[in-house]
Amino acid sequence: MATVVSMPKLGFDMAEGTLVRWVRAVGEAVEKGEILAEIETDKATVEVEAVESGTVRKLLVQEGTAVPIGTPIAVLGTPDEPIDSLPELAEGATQAAEQPKPAASPAPAPVAPPAQPPVAEASGRVRASPLARRMAAEHALDLSRIRGSGPGGRVTKRDISAALQTGTTPTGARVPSAPSVTLPPRPERDEVIPASRLRQAIGRRMVAAKQQVPHFYLTADIDAAQLVSLRAEANAALPEETRLSFHDFVVRASALALRAFPALNASLDGDKIVRYAAVNVGSAVAVEGGLLTVIVRDADAKALPTISAEIREMAFRARDGRVRPDDIEGATFTVSNLGMFDVDEFIAIINPPETAILAVGSVRQVPVVEAGAVVAGWRMRVTLSADHRVTDGAEAARWLQHLRTYLEHPVRLFL
Repeated sequence: MATVVSMPKLGFDMAEGTLVRWVRAVGEAVEKGEILAEIETDKATVEVEAVESGTVRKLLVQEGTAVPIGTPIAVLGTPDEPIDSLPELAEGATQAAEQPKPAASPAPAPVAPPAQPPVAEASGRVRASPLARRMAAEHALDLSRIRGSGPGGRVTKRDISAALQTGTTPTGARVPSAPSVTLPPRPERDEVIPASRLRQAIGRRMVAAKQQVPHFYLTADIDAAQLVSLRAEANAALPEETRLSFHDFVVRASALALRAFPALNASLDGDKIVRYAAVNVGSAVAVEGGLLTVIVRDADAKALPTISAEIREMAFRARDGRVRPDDIEGATFTVSNLGMFDVDEFIAIINPPETAILAVGSVRQVPVVEAGAVVAGWRMRVTLSADHRVTDGAEAARWLQHLRTYLEHPVRLFL
């Protein structure tokens, strides 16, 4: 039976999406879960997967067209079944798509493209991911001398890591042992930069959240000594590319605390509170021009290495501009971590319709008092922002106590 694919809703405030590119043409076979098209929302360019296996019978929207959510955009079915009588098409929708491309013959599995010379943007900057720029700045690497392996020659974290591992840039320049501090030239005039769609969307969401959601905040100082020790021991036994971050531990601990205190794994729906059965923990990821939140689904039921691998893979897709709908939609709670930037403490704005968000600072070695003596200890400060319409201070404090138990005794996170 033919299946109509509609413009998906990716976010509770999304009204429309732009069909950027058809990945499949009329007459091509597609398996369930394979990429059918790319659409652009206010947040990101998203890969839309086929909801069923079949043949692409009809493309209903031209590339570059913005259409409302729920609008039919394509029809999948068997090669010879009639589709003109489908009720969704009878209601009328949409524009005829561009001339279909000839059906492609089966191709071998894709291989990674060779590294390309760095490509400059219109502004003259080398194309690079935000993480790659930060790593290059920390290690005083010249991005223009690093060959990018990302789309269009974009420099990625992998390229920076490769340069650091060899101790040289690809052109042979030695990497300094410590970063230098170099100021850019003073600009001659003010620079006017149009706000990107992502930045505009973040602005709308955060203004609405601060105006409409009564936030309250609770901060806890976590003893991270066992966390530091256990993570080091675990990572010593893991390949470098699969090592665990402190963030992975916090996501797992948050998920288990949410299962124990479901009041924070909830949202407000009119005069009703919806407590979710699934614990889907979002992680804020810095991308070009803003932030995206990638989602670990059922994080309370997944092992630490699985959580780590999923976050790593989704963050890579987000920074490369090829996220999938499931990557960024459906969080019930969010963790925002700025510890890697040496931020000790901060507060985060709740991401509606969620009830709470956890802001995580850096793990740092500080003087602490133990048995009346001042000794060196490891500490991590976290701040919970919560919606007072859904929960209150005492309940949120108990959630933080539960989180503290897991992070101060992290072996429980492996059980």
